[in-house]
Amino acid sequence: MRRRTLITGIAGGLVAVGTSPALARDRKVLHVRPGGSVQAAVDAVDGPGWTIVVHPGTYREVVTIPVGLAELTVRGATRDPRDVVIVHDNANGTPKPDGSGTYGTAGSATFSSAAPGLTVRDLTLANDWLRADHPEITGTQAVAAYTYGDRTRFENVRLLAHQDTLFVETSALTAFDRQYFRRCYIEGDVDFVFGRATAVFEECHFHTLQRDVAFTPKGMVFAPSTARANPYGILAVRSRITSAAEDGAYKLARPWVPTYETTAWPSLVVRDTRIGPGIDAVTPYTNMREAYPWQSMRFCEYGNSGPGAVITAPENRPQLTADEAALHTKETYLGDWAARRHPAL
Repeated sequence: MRRRTLITGIAGGLVAVGTSPALARDRKVLHVRPGGSVQAAVDAVDGPGWTIVVHPGTYREVVTIPVGLAELTVRGATRDPRDVVIVHDNANGTPKPDGSGTYGTAGSATFSSAAPGLTVRDLTLANDWLRADHPEITGTQAVAAYTYGDRTRFENVRLLAHQDTLFVETSALTAFDRQYFRRCYIEGDVDFVFGRATAVFEECHFHTLQRDVAFTPKGMVFAPSTARANPYGILAVRSRITSAAEDGAYKLARPWVPTYETTAWPSLVVRDTRIGPGIDAVTPYTNMREAYPWQSMRFCEYGNSGPGAVITAPENRPQLTADEAALHTKETYLGDWAARRHPAL
């Protein structure tokens, strides 16, 4: 006979563990309801293969998933990602409460995970820190999600912030961790998809925000920092890019060569994607630092459409040939998803 075990008192909420210990291997599920804590549920997980179901509501907290919780799934209880929102408001320059300095870019993230095999679906991850509310802070990066585990999968997830919304990183400089985003909505303004992971975005919607500044570009969608030894960087395929800003206000990308990894060789391929007028079609790429011009990076496109994809100066937007494009696919980038590392590397 099945017996349902309940754990109460987690931040005033209710977390339900699937079944009695005898059946725990079959149903390792935790439920988080309004008034409860997603982080408390993460802390209650005692090994790989658990599922955390988050019920409709807004959860204002920071969630951190350690490397030991492999094959964890965190999902909204409904299929509408707007029903479940996990949100916080730290920025790079936000002082830590203990006086030990500021959070830094990675530390500002609302949601962080180092766990391999993580799946996140059907919810919203947001960082609602605003520059206008904190003119005293110059470190304005404010990350919604920071992921650095191999075989990370996001599906039907909304990622909301302004600068540095989604940090797709790896567990080490020499690791080529793979991440897959399917049918996700990602919005921001400056470098809002960035990092050195092998990251595939399929059927995703990227949206650039209106920004009240006098200069252009107002921002960039992508800022890859791919390791030189990694043949696969960021790939966006069958996606779309829209904007709330005026035409031509944004660049498609700029390369990020971090000061701690000056050998990086950023790689970005955008293909079969509709690019709206918010992207500057004449010069869609720009530099982050003059020492690392975008023309020396691995930036290419193929089969894109829309007013932001018009090729007015071929030298300003390199195109793949059909044979080259055949090598830049989800299958090539992700390889055997069950393998612990990409079989081609």
